[in-house]
Amino acid sequence: MRILALTNLYPNPYQPHLATFNRLQFRALAAQHQVQVIAPIAWTGEWSARRGGAPLSLSHDRTRISDGMIIHHPRYAFTPKVLRGLYGRFFVESVRECFEDVVREFRPDVALGCWAFPDGWATVQLAREVNLPVAIKVHGSDVLGLADQPARRRLTAQALREADAVIAVSRNLGENAVALGAHPSRVHTVCNGIDASVFSPGPGDAARRELGIQSPDPLILFVGNLVAVKGLDVLISALESLRREGVKFQAALVGDGPLKGELQARIDGLALADHVRLLGPRPQSELPVWYRSASLLVLPSRSEGIPNVMLEAAACGTPCVASRVGGIPEIASPDLLVAPGDPSELAGKIRMVLDAPGTFRGTVARQPSSWSDSARALSDVLQGISAAATRALAG
Repeated sequence: MRILALTNLYPNPYQPHLATFNRLQFRALAAQHQVQVIAPIAWTGEWSARRGGAPLSLSHDRTRISDGMIIHHPRYAFTPKVLRGLYGRFFVESVRECFEDVVREFRPDVALGCWAFPDGWATVQLAREVNLPVAIKVHGSDVLGLADQPARRRLTAQALREADAVIAVSRNLGENAVALGAHPSRVHTVCNGIDASVFSPGPGDAARRELGIQSPDPLILFVGNLVAVKGLDVLISALESLRREGVKFQAALVGDGPLKGELQARIDGLALADHVRLLGPRPQSELPVWYRSASLLVLPSRSEGIPNVMLEAAACGTPCVASRVGGIPEIASPDLLVAPGDPSELAGKIRMVLDAPGTFRGTVARQPSSWSDSARALSDVLQGISAAATRALAG
């Protein structure tokens, strides 16, 4: 089968660590099928990277080969912070030429849009123009918390209704997709995987030495994008509370995003700089060492699908304190869940884990699958809608 994926959530030369979960799933998918990816780069991100000194690292045709796939990087042009209801149309017109070229040369059997809007909506529009069956994969915030965004909610609902299949990374997300209008028979749960050869238990002392961590204090770890939905303001408040209580700890925040400067200013303003460090993004290969070094992972999100960082941490034997949102309760220990937005409860759960080292191991309610298994489940859905489209044409 020839699969064409369309998503802005994919590593690119300016953001090499972006959405590693999609890269790993598509890489596993490419071991079973022919895959090409259209991964637009927002003009704002490209401009910021160039302004920051990033070299021009794209070929003249904005394509590259990675993991056995051809990756196309057209420029996504849009109006920042205004006319959000038109972002789907901006997305369509930004990728149209690339999409039409790939369809003509690659002749895909099916299209897959990852992220409901604008990516999934645009994929549906473009696929319908060339009679391609189309699936949308939803991840979390793309179908959650849309009550105050009526235009985005309406267009997301339209895309989910019109897609031949909706692929959710958790049961909770699938239920939300149905609530938005997706037909239940077209909604499938396909969980992300992990690489068990990379994420596995190991001695914490050795991991700390490898990272150059000299402090004996327990390490509190966050891994993710520095964006509002991740609840980092709640985490900083909880850490400040722990410091006032005299709890010994060090905290490391791994990731990058628009809140970096604001978070650093708040850390400095609360005199937490000796306790909390913003480390920026880290390559996937380094994350297991951080998990093994940590006493716990903290994920205080306001919205989530099923976060891969929790599965990775669990595979390394690291417990996770997380918000009771989205698909997290499907995999997490209920003893370590907290209400979103409650720094007091978050601080209490963190302290509970720190006070009983070794008691809360990295167990999850559902053991993660491998990326190969995840890709196989995804391909089963795509093959199903491709076969249905072939039968419809033959009939």
